Amino acid sequence: MYVRHLTVADFRSYAAADLALEPGVSTLVGLNGQGKTNLVEAIGYLASLSSHRVATDAPLVRAGASQAVVRAAVVRDGRESLVELEINPGRSNRARLNRAALTRPRDVLGTVRTVLFAPEDLALVKGDPAERRRFLDDLLVARQPRWAGVRADYDKIVKQRGALLKSAAPVLRRPGRRSRRDEARVPEGVSAEDSRESALHTLAVWDAQLAQVGATLLYARLRLLRDLRPHLAESYAAVSAGTAAAAVTYRSSLREASAAALANGEVPEIEDLRLELLASLEEVRDAEVERGVCLVGPHRDDLVITLGDLPAKGYASHGESWSLALGLKLAAYRLLRHDLGDDPVLVLDDVFAELDSGRRERLAGLIADCEQVLITAAVPEDVPESLAGKRFAVTTGEVRPS
Repeated sequence: MYVRHLTVADFRSYAAADLALEPGVSTLVGLNGQGKTNLVEAIGYLASLSSHRVATDAPLVRAGASQAVVRAAVVRDGRESLVELEINPGRSNRARLNRAALTRPRDVLGTVRTVLFAPEDLALVKGDPAERRRFLDDLLVARQPRWAGVRADYDKIVKQRGALLKSAAPVLRRPGRRSRRDEARVPEGVSAEDSRESALHTLAVWDAQLAQVGATLLYARLRLLRDLRPHLAESYAAVSAGTAAAAVTYRSSLREASAAALANGEVPEIEDLRLELLASLEEVRDAEVERGVCLVGPHRDDLVITLGDLPAKGYASHGESWSLALGLKLAAYRLLRHDLGDDPVLVLDDVFAELDSGRRERLAGLIADCEQVLITAAVPEDVPESLAGKRFAVTTGEVRPS
């Protein structure tokens, strides 16, 4: 797979830009702040419907414009597809595939597949659990786009269940735990116990939905992680040339015995995970009511990345952390290549400037056979000579071949 042509309108710093690309290596060269990353960000957005830099769509639209458009011609197995996204902050985005309007933007997922590595990805090692969960879920969607719908459904359930825990907390608390203020908030003409039973029934409905969809998502994550582990070990070893081995385990919010089994690499069946989620929810019911948040489920889980016998977070050096983050992305690339039978587009955004000469050359050797690699760099000297290819100069929102 490769992107043959990219067009953007009112995207980030660009009123308009066209970029003709080819298979192999293409490098965008320009000083910081000139708009290099904006172009690869646009390609990444087509692949994932999200940005690796910001959490919302509003910053993607050029100042003063009401919408942005990103369009790309993508070639796969000799057949070309045209994919287009219209970004409308505050309103529904729109998507077209081969000029036909789609019902939902997520229906374009899978048309473009990318693996993007950027300085922000250091958060995979040093950042919060949400960064690692997002990495895993994004890879799920890249592998099989239908998981976007499962993830969206799960997020809605957690949001609704959390809202219930907050709003119904006064009546959900056990009688001995209620304050006079809680009693005063019970609806007039309804006994406190009847109100509690009604709220518990509603919570049980949300528990069942969270357990069903959450078990499906958790099962998919565990299978994905099982397949990813060997690729991570190989990729990290190849990039770092170090002696310590890299590994990753799943830290679950389930009850202790089940969490330990998942950390050891077990992948239970979906029904077993569903029952365990229900039991775990029951165990933390009082704590959830007191805090007004969902304490069990895939949204509370984490990946533990280790280097040798130590957790990478807090122990790995800066160089080791970079190699681990890069190893995770290269592992994702290898997994998608193996699963899909063709190469996703590999994007390296301002990466080589952060690597020493040894890691630069090892990385260059690892990606030399990729179908398409897009690189951004502040100066040409940051990119190894072995990655010679088409180059573009980027200055103040203008891009041209150099």
